[in-house]
Amino acid sequence: MADSDIPPPLLLPDEIHQAVRPGTALLRLETTHSRQGVLDGAWWPRTRDVEQEVPALVGALTEHLGPITRVGLDATAWDAIPPRLIIGDQVVHLDSFPVGDDTVLITRGDKDHFALMVVPPDTEPDAARTAMARAVRADNITQATELLVAALPPPTTEQGGET
Repeated sequence: MADSDIPPPLLLPDEIHQAVRPGTALLRLETTHSRQGVLDGAWWPRTRDVEQEVPALVGALTEHLGPITRVGLDATAWDAIPPRLIIGDQVVHLDSFPVGDDTVLITRGDKDHFALMVVPPDTEPDAARTAMARAVRADNITQATELLVAALPPPTTEQGGET
């Protein structure tokens, strides 16, 4: 297929960020070797229950990427991580890595990896939307931890902040 036959990427309208809620995966799926950003997308799970959250994520990713073979999660950030899940008619292996609770690693095939920022389930909606929008920018060079901290609004006096 010639480069001219490849359709241009579709941009999400600004309104999509207002609709982002827990459980949403915002993805920048640039599946070529020229991926420049640190992250390939962002995910905001509702809970830390792997068996409840990961199947929906894998289902959404499979729709765009094809079969997902592995998911890497930080064991300290999630409830019990089983060695594998059956999702649809496919076995997806789950790995425990010290990747940090702010990142999930997705493997398609043998060597194609995607890193998604994980927004903590209890994050305020505005902060989550801001962090996710920054994570999916193609020119993003900021690590997930820094994006999450930068997205948090400063504390107000009522929240125990300085006066």
